[in-house]
Amino acid sequence: MATKRMNEQWYRIRDRIKRAWSDAEFSDKEMKKTRGSLRKMVNLIHEKTGDPRPQIRQRVVGLM
Repeated sequence: MATKRMNEQWYRIRDRIKRAWSDAEFSDKEMKKTRGSLRKMVNLIHEKTGDPRPQIRQRVVGLM
């Protein structure tokens, strides 16, 4: 079960990702499906933007 702190951290990371890739539109439902999985997050961003997965992964990790 997610704690309040975990939820706050997730929302903060989610918002950073949405700002970093502001040209792509991510629904809250899509983002929620990737929660807890860097691989799923990278794949979602790749699908939306076409950016190379290694660069996406590096950028996402930097946002955390």
